Amino acid sequence: MEGFAAFQAPAVDEVFIALGTTLKVAGSQQAFRAVDFDAVLAMTKSARAAGARRLGIVSAMGADAKSSVFYNRIKGEMEAAVSRLGYDSMVLARPSLLSGDRSALGQARRSAEKFAATTMRLLRPLTPANYRAIEAADVAAALVSTLQNTPSGQKVLLSGEMQPR
Repeated sequence: MEGFAAFQAPAVDEVFIALGTTLKVAGSQQAFRAVDFDAVLAMTKSARAAGARRLGIVSAMGADAKSSVFYNRIKGEMEAAVSRLGYDSMVLARPSLLSGDRSALGQARRSAEKFAATTMRLLRPLTPANYRAIEAADVAAALVSTLQNTPSGQKVLLSGEMQPR
């Protein structure tokens, strides 16, 4: 976490974090952890030190600090770590497969993800809401709305709750 320790957030009341990578892009488990755990934790600590009292954060479906699946374990460890920082209110969004225009963000095309999203779209009527692909914009809107309506405490926002009606 040394590389992130120098980050200082400006004075803020609330913070939203949607930072993450993939194992393939990161290239190693250590590099993945540096982004999905270390960088996220550094940002949440810095924002808290700068006065933030409310936190909205995008995690992942299946996040569990005790998971045998590396990705889910790191997301769960991140959730546990940020939960201890003393935010007055916190919303953890756990979306299913995120869909949207990644090229607009300069991200590489992910053919397996595109295939999964297309398949999920075709099977949407048969798929439980928590397992449907979801647009990143829908996650963002639900996260903002839910944090505004969560005056205190912690809420886990499942993917099905973020699906448009």
